[in-house]
Amino acid sequence: MSHQALTTLSEDEQAFQEAIRDFAENQIKPLVQEMDKNAQMDKGMLKQLFEMGIMGIETPEEYGGTGSSFTVACLVVEELARVDASVSVLVDVQNTLVTNAFLRWGTEDQKKKYLSLMATEKVGAYALSESVSGSDAFALQLKAEDKGDKYVLNGHKLWITNGNEADIFLVFANIAPEKGYKGITAFIVEREHKGFSVGNKEDKLGIRASSTCELIFENCEIPKENVIGEVGKGYKIAIETLNEGRIGIGAQMLGIAQGAYEAALGYTKTREQFGKAICTNQGVQFQLAEMRTSIEAARLMVYNAARLKDNGQDFIKEAAMAKLYASQVAEKVSSTAVDLYGGNGFSKEYPVEKFYRDAKIGGIYEGTSNMQLQTIAKMELS
Repeated sequence: MSHQALTTLSEDEQAFQEAIRDFAENQIKPLVQEMDKNAQMDKGMLKQLFEMGIMGIETPEEYGGTGSSFTVACLVVEELARVDASVSVLVDVQNTLVTNAFLRWGTEDQKKKYLSLMATEKVGAYALSESVSGSDAFALQLKAEDKGDKYVLNGHKLWITNGNEADIFLVFANIAPEKGYKGITAFIVEREHKGFSVGNKEDKLGIRASSTCELIFENCEIPKENVIGEVGKGYKIAIETLNEGRIGIGAQMLGIAQGAYEAALGYTKTREQFGKAICTNQGVQFQLAEMRTSIEAARLMVYNAARLKDNGQDFIKEAAMAKLYASQVAEKVSSTAVDLYGGNGFSKEYPVEKFYRDAKIGGIYEGTSNMQLQTIAKMELS
């Protein structure tokens, strides 16, 4: 079923979107329930994602990537989330955060090495959060010491998406704590680096197959050439990548809402009460109409923010609005979907309870809803 009536996509974008939709329906959907139950990504999933060319969507072809746009990356994230938000966020972090950082701030040598690996075989992770630095991102305490020919990192990171699957980590540490946020520096950490290990995996409410892990740095040695961007300018990389990543999370929430709506729409056509399908009741029809309208509004906001980003225009406020609204829509639509399923909506035998659980994270990660409101208000008042 097409759901792009009010948006403008090129033929190439539509073709890519259709291919991802088919892949999600045929290859991911049969695995969703088991992956969610086991809180584990299917072992063959990563190979398929790389084969589909969606782990390096914006990566230039010279580095083995697809050479496409940020908008296409968001389309992919949306279509995957329509079926499974866990697979969606793995692809989202790879593309809208880690790859974007390398594209914008990586040296040519770093691009050749890491973009090529991430487009073809290696998963990336973005490591900013710590126990004391969530919304206050720059309160991070991971320390980096300059040892002449290398840096040595000590501390922990928490809530790191793709922690189990990743081999390449974009890690933010402070090289001069006395300078506050101006000491923050971004480092490329490889899984095999001495002194680095992946700790516990969180047992989560939603997006359960997506690994969210602790990272441990115990005298972790990082070569000097693994600084990305300038020393002391990591805060700039963090801010700007998160601004872009929020559009990706908006796309993920949009996909969750779309999946929940489609499930509810189909169910109301087949579920009979009092001798007729429940979709013939005006009260149900009005709920479906509200769901569909809010989804389309969220879609336009997400796509607009992505287009602005691709066109090199200011998009920070629009990104915050898109993430804020799409996460609200995902929660509301998935909740209504559970209501429309009645008692069945509360059962894991049916898909909508998972959409409902997965939707909750949208208002939390990559900037809480309150932080998005703060960004929007500041930009309106400036």
